[in-house]
Amino acid sequence: MAQPVARIRPYQASDENLVKFMVSKANFATLAVANNRVYTHPITVAIWFALSAVFVQWMSWWPAAKFGWIGYLRPLPALASTAVPIMFFVDWVNRPYFEKQAQEVLRFQDLQDVNNYYSRKPASGFWILEYGERFVGLIAIDANQESASSKASKSQETHADERTQPKTATIRHFYVEEAFRGSNIQDDLLQHGVNYAFERDPTLQRIEAFDSPLVPYLRSCLRTAGFELDHNTKKVGLLGWNMGVRYLSRNEWKGT
Repeated sequence: MAQPVARIRPYQASDENLVKFMVSKANFATLAVANNRVYTHPITVAIWFALSAVFVQWMSWWPAAKFGWIGYLRPLPALASTAVPIMFFVDWVNRPYFEKQAQEVLRFQDLQDVNNYYSRKPASGFWILEYGERFVGLIAIDANQESASSKASKSQETHADERTQPKTATIRHFYVEEAFRGSNIQDDLLQHGVNYAFERDPTLQRIEAFDSPLVPYLRSCLRTAGFELDHNTKKVGLLGWNMGVRYLSRNEWKGT
């Protein structure tokens, strides 16, 4: 029996539903990571035990040997019932940012007609990584829009020529299934997209990517590829995680 082969191929029209699902999954996965980090934070655990102790005292549910071994399980309902409102509160605080982000990504014009959008500029492209018939990941490099870091400066340049070809491309989508991340296959996917963009457009000076501490495998991948932190954009979530933008210049790419 032939072994499955990994390959990176261009996006096809038949991939539309799969891509939209995976892009949505990638964005909401960060919400799960954010919630889990708050749940396991020492302060959260301390609050949970403190509330549980108050509830146990109020209900007189302390362990009692007179009921046998089952008597030692009496505090468990208090532990469970106090955990639920804490989890609800954490999700209630964290969710708005990630829901808004997911909606903006899914409604952005590139996903309305992927083939048309990513064929407008030579440096743009959308690729699917497969292992045999199994989906592994995706990456999309967008040279149509201005980068996140250049928007601020561009807003001050009222006489800038809108028709000039962008010197900066953005990694708009980048995701790899969790089962394959241990092999660092995301490094190959990123290298493929970066090489394609710089080679196809000699005027392209840098590629930018969104940076998040809630997606550690992509942050590590970007660092390995030479992407440096350009600036932080905002703090989000209950613990105030810093979102940011990383970039790779053409000079740094040539040196790799």
